[in-house]
Amino acid sequence: MKTRIALIAHDKKKDDMITLAGEYLDFLKGCELSATGTTGGRLINELGLAVERKHSGPFGGDLQIGSLLVEGLIDCVIFLRDPMTPQPHEPDINALVRACDVHNVACATNLSSAHLVLSQLQARAQAAA
Repeated sequence: MKTRIALIAHDKKKDDMITLAGEYLDFLKGCELSATGTTGGRLINELGLAVERKHSGPFGGDLQIGSLLVEGLIDCVIFLRDPMTPQPHEPDINALVRACDVHNVACATNLSSAHLVLSQLQARAQAAA
């Protein structure tokens, strides 16, 4: 079964997401990816990844990802958050992170934790191949 990963990045973190995904490109090509609107568009256009795009975060995309997670359709969330910029949809963000905690789904919210999660998932995939 393919690893199912949600990729989300606040505006000031989208470039970091593209760089991060580029570093794990071969691994991510073998995963089922979901992403919020603009992040998903950039992953598709700039890296050629197959991504199921949801709405942008402020328009319900975080909640859509949360719904997939609750249904058991997401194995991990990479959510590069911008802690220095207030987000108008902060309750949705908190709900998504809470859903990760409730359902015991890994949630990386910065580059360091994202590298740890992705490198571990990549190593598991390589060992299983």
